[in-house]
Amino acid sequence: MSVTQADVMTAMSKVIDPELHIDLVKAGMVKDVRVTGDTVKLKIELTTPACPMKGKIQADAEAALKAVPGLKTFDIEWGAQVRGVAGGSGGGGALLPGVKNILLVGAGKGGVGKSTVAVNLAVSLAQHGAKVGLLDADFYGPSVPLMTGLADKRPVSPNGKTLDPLIAHGIKVMSIGFLVEADQALIWRGPMLHGALMQLVRDVNWGDLDYLILDLPPGTGDVALTLSQSVRAAGAVLVTTPQDVALADVVRAKQMFDKVHIPVLGIVENMSQFICPHCSKATHIFNHGGGRKAAEMFGIPFLGEIPLDLKVRESGDLGVPVVAGAKDSLEAKAFQEIARNVAGRVSAQTMKSVPLPVMQAR
Repeated sequence: MSVTQADVMTAMSKVIDPELHIDLVKAGMVKDVRVTGDTVKLKIELTTPACPMKGKIQADAEAALKAVPGLKTFDIEWGAQVRGVAGGSGGGGALLPGVKNILLVGAGKGGVGKSTVAVNLAVSLAQHGAKVGLLDADFYGPSVPLMTGLADKRPVSPNGKTLDPLIAHGIKVMSIGFLVEADQALIWRGPMLHGALMQLVRDVNWGDLDYLILDLPPGTGDVALTLSQSVRAAGAVLVTTPQDVALADVVRAKQMFDKVHIPVLGIVENMSQFICPHCSKATHIFNHGGGRKAAEMFGIPFLGEIPLDLKVRESGDLGVPVVAGAKDSLEAKAFQEIARNVAGRVSAQTMKSVPLPVMQAR
């Protein structure tokens, strides 16, 4: 019995992406199908290189191909093409035409490790193969320069009008901290803040990016409103710690993003528990499970939890994020899992906002 392209496509149409809840053919993820006798070669193009469900998709695809009558051998090539919320490219719109997805990392209050999450999220996505930028939008307390090891660096302008971002740990980085003295206090009113923020968004040569992550200032101030009116964000990640006072602020942050029509991708619980380095006993210093409880209350995903560990603080102070300096640690693996979950949620958002591509078999 000879095998046809139609047979292969029928088999692959039975494979469902668990994150997107759509079959691979309808999602346009099956490409370059080549049938030679009883052998087939094809490419599965995931919607992100940080796909959290690749193992499940691979197992289901292989099982589907094994069930095709007459097919003896197959070869699957894997790839990834990140899609933007406004289409295949340009989720940043006219302001950032090369940026596919803008992600906001926010918190209802300070001191919850928001910048730590933003930096490690950005580096984790880059480690998976994505093109990533990180903009420190926390003008009153810019900590990204220190945490990326770039505190003594300054960006350059190739033409006197735009700035080239700095590079660290595989990501492009920009911060107001690169442009002012470290001990200089910014005493700016709203209009000045708005203007400076939009300059760092618009006048930086970000180039082509799969994800531009913005580390927002804490609270529910002007920055999120400014961004919601200027760019189309793929979504926001909320960072909290387990105690009740932090969770109360998460409620307010969630309500703020709802009001400005920015989807919340999920909640990250930082400092979830302290693991003793000597006896490995877990101690819930700030309580535990509050982030998951808040996610359940809002009906949004719980993206993961980060243990309280000295390595995370030391890594930030040294300018080497824990996902880069201690890749095999529990903390790094937690950040990497969160990055995959965030990428999966962004892919789900893009599927809601763009027409599905038409599969072209060859």
